[in-house]
Amino acid sequence: MVPALIITVGSLVLPDTPNSMIERGDRDAAKAHLQRVRGVDDVDEEFSDLVEASEASMQVEHPWRNLSQRKYRPHLTMAILIPFFQQFTDINVIMFYAPVLFSSIGFKDDASLMSAVITGVVNVVATCVSIYGVDKWGRRKLFLEGGVQMMICQAVVAAAIGAKFGVDGNPGDLPNWYAIVVVLFICIYVAGFAWSWGPLGWLVPSEIFPLEIRSAAQSINVSVNMLFTFFVAQIFLNTLCHLKFGLFIFFGFFVFVMTIFIYFFLPETKGIPIEEMGQVWRSRPYWSRFVEHEDHGNGVEMGKGAVKNV
Repeated sequence: MVPALIITVGSLVLPDTPNSMIERGDRDAAKAHLQRVRGVDDVDEEFSDLVEASEASMQVEHPWRNLSQRKYRPHLTMAILIPFFQQFTDINVIMFYAPVLFSSIGFKDDASLMSAVITGVVNVVATCVSIYGVDKWGRRKLFLEGGVQMMICQAVVAAAIGAKFGVDGNPGDLPNWYAIVVVLFICIYVAGFAWSWGPLGWLVPSEIFPLEIRSAAQSINVSVNMLFTFFVAQIFLNTLCHLKFGLFIFFGFFVFVMTIFIYFFLPETKGIPIEEMGQVWRSRPYWSRFVEHEDHGNGVEMGKGAVKNV
């Protein structure tokens, strides 16, 4: 009930975006809000781009068909792989099953619950770090730093559990160093996720989908996220029983892969308006082959009375 109450209260003070204001016809308020967001008065060029894109998006039909076009291949790839990788960081295993996990690796009941509370607090605090730094340091730096941090922590936790449990799963008496190392590095791991893949897994997709495909692309993004949240939650207990400390190596492999993916394929989106993302995709060697000839409205299916460019 408490989380639902917080969300409800927060929604009352959540401001509209300039895009949504333009779509409702309140352009003066949209321009004033854009000036507050950017911190400057001269936003005429960006505001004109927003108005033009909004007017074009109102004429769009069949966003799902538009999303299947070649020039939107980068967007479709990100809509699928970012939420997929986000769930295979292992974060929901720790947040959902923290007491079970800590209990399984030898903690007493009270210690398991307290460790779960500690990781929850770390998650909240580290998310605030992302809120502060995402526009200072950029999305890619946070993604890459968080990935490396999570990989190191998963390797250390796997080594600590493996050294104590071995393969027979019998920990014996747990020394203080073991409890300290496991909780410390799991907290560092949670912090790495909370200021990188946690918030950015939702932020970046919202920045890269143009208006003509946003509804379809965001639907895929959320659906993939929820699907793999369910999948990972269902397989965790059986996987823990069979892999033991190898569970962290298993998820650490995915963290390695997704960090490499971000390094090579995701452009920096800090300060880039949605309307200019086409230029950003063209600057990436791999994606340029798909968006090389992209123009605003090119290939987009429009409604009746609008020009249809194909």
